[in-house]
Amino acid sequence: MPVTDVVPDMDALTLAIVADFAAPVDRVWQVYADARQLEKVFGPPTYPATFVDHDLTPGSRSTYYMTSPEGEKFAGVWDIRTVDETTQFTFEDAFADEYFVVDPDMPVSRNCYAFAAHDGGTRATYTSTYASAEALQQVLDMGVVEGASSAINQIDSLLDAG
Repeated sequence: MPVTDVVPDMDALTLAIVADFAAPVDRVWQVYADARQLEKVFGPPTYPATFVDHDLTPGSRSTYYMTSPEGEKFAGVWDIRTVDETTQFTFEDAFADEYFVVDPDMPVSRNCYAFAAHDGGTRATYTSTYASAEALQQVLDMGVVEGASSAINQIDSLLDAG
């Protein structure tokens, strides 16, 4: 299992997940840069993702939805802020309605996905920062740790497939 550490920090308002992959940094980067690869591993296995728009360019917006086993769709948006190709990108992640309008009643997170060479492979660090402890607790209660961990743990099989 790639996920090696999960650290929710209520004082810092962050959730950090660390994962190690037996693949070079540029290969792991490709998973996030290519919408077709990303949708194979973003979201828990029982809630597959579909990226409608995806471009890792500062100022762009990625739109996606995850589909439940019952067919219900849960939408979200990534507003891409910065991109340092192959090493990290930052974005805001928000819940949205079916038209990709941000839901103002749900938490928004500021995220940094960073990738670095480590032990012959890649160490990925996923850090999400929330506006308040209540917002962080809300997503923790919704199962973000389990969902994100199960999603990240799918990446190995995609990397093995080439």
